[in-house]
Amino acid sequence: MNPAMNPVVNPVVKELYFDEVEVGARGVSPPRTVTEADIDTFADLTGDHTPVHTDEAYARTTPFGTRVAHGLLGLSLADGLKSRSDLRFVPGMSLGWTWDFTGPIKINDTVQVRFHVASARLSRSRAGWGILVLPAEMRNQHGEVVQRGEHRLMIPCRPGFAPAAAGDAP
Repeated sequence: MNPAMNPVVNPVVKELYFDEVEVGARGVSPPRTVTEADIDTFADLTGDHTPVHTDEAYARTTPFGTRVAHGLLGLSLADGLKSRSDLRFVPGMSLGWTWDFTGPIKINDTVQVRFHVASARLSRSRAGWGILVLPAEMRNQHGEVVQRGEHRLMIPCRPGFAPAAAGDAP
């Protein structure tokens, strides 16, 4: 197996429960190089064989000048890279992404994701869970933002966590 496809996760990084997360906390993922095989595999998996992704001769005639990764491949990589960052959360539920494709991801580009916790609130529909809003940017090896947006994520509170009632704060 290609080590870039399944790198070892740093076991020292603690996964945080909702009530352990601080607004403003920042995370940085490890880098990941996007290969021709990644793009071909994604095309086969999704059935999207649009020539700008799969045909170099055609792609040379486009403004990109070469084959580029599918935008959704970039988003998928962003989600995976975020889960291997230095800021991790106890597994929960993705509530959705708002995501923009701002530049091309070319074969052999190395991408990295940076994100932060913009807001955190307890869930109104699921007791013992909280919702995080995580704005993120994916940059290539030149520091160019190739994708950006935000992830809304619901994660559990620590077992036994009891939020302070309104008016209980000092």
